[in-house]
Amino acid sequence: MFNPLIPRLEQHGPLTDEERQVLRQITSHTAVYQPRQDMVPEGSTPDHSTLIVSGFAYRFSHSPDGRRQITAFHVPGDFADLHSFLLKKMDDGVAALTTCTVAQVPHADLKEITKKYPYLTRVLWLTTLVDGAVHRAWMTTLGRMGARERLAHFLCELRDRLGHSGLMKENRYELPITQEELGDAFGMTTVHVNRTLQALRADGLIASHGKTLIINDWEGLQQVGQYNPDYLHANQAVERD
Repeated sequence: MFNPLIPRLEQHGPLTDEERQVLRQITSHTAVYQPRQDMVPEGSTPDHSTLIVSGFAYRFSHSPDGRRQITAFHVPGDFADLHSFLLKKMDDGVAALTTCTVAQVPHADLKEITKKYPYLTRVLWLTTLVDGAVHRAWMTTLGRMGARERLAHFLCELRDRLGHSGLMKENRYELPITQEELGDAFGMTTVHVNRTLQALRADGLIASHGKTLIINDWEGLQQVGQYNPDYLHANQAVERD
């Protein structure tokens, strides 16, 4: 089975054969989840971290009155909860957005990596730092951008993140996220999401075919979303020594 974690980590520098083999071993135990099924329940204390191998997932939390806030969307190659290795109790949850194959990586194996493989430890640490950078970017769009800019920014971000995992085909990618889920992520009603996407289509920036999003004007979409991909740190090298 294709392991998307290896090319994801090798954006930051080549891995040795031994390191690749270690990653294959620790991600060998997989499970399949159906759409909207919880992978990691909110408030749980998992003994493993979840790597998305195929499909899309999302992180979420609920307000005291039961309203859902989606805090992240995850694509193949993402660890949805690598932070649970040290934080233990989850303050949010992870659920499948589509049918997902995930690798459940025991925390005991991650602990061994920190002892024996310092370079892998640093690269994995970097992925959690990038997760934090994505959260900060989302906070900026939520606090300082209008709906049109917010969604344009996210569509640009997803295009680049899927590209890093080899899942971007020319100017199009799969977008299996419902308008309700986009609303729960970006503080919008479903009606507002629909109108905003229609406006982006009317401006010739995007089009859609089923669940496939087509970017017709990449430069224009970046401009509308005020998008700068630097926060993804896609090609930042990690020093080996």
